[in-house]
Amino acid sequence: MYDWSRTIKRTPKQALEQAINFGLNRTKLDRALVRRHWRSLELDPARRAFLRILLWPPQISRQRKLPS
Repeated sequence: MYDWSRTIKRTPKQALEQAINFGLNRTKLDRALVRRHWRSLELDPARRAFLRILLWPPQISRQRKLPS
């Protein structure tokens, strides 16, 4: 993805939103940066749900259920 925006200076939050919403151009996201700005990021709901699973995986209970 190439940046076509006219604004020269962007905050890290704006750059992160643009990278998540429009593509990374073969780069990786910084997990700590995404977690730091998570509450203020304006993302597509489906993308937000997918990233939430990747960043905070659901905890699986390891307790065995006893047969009844």
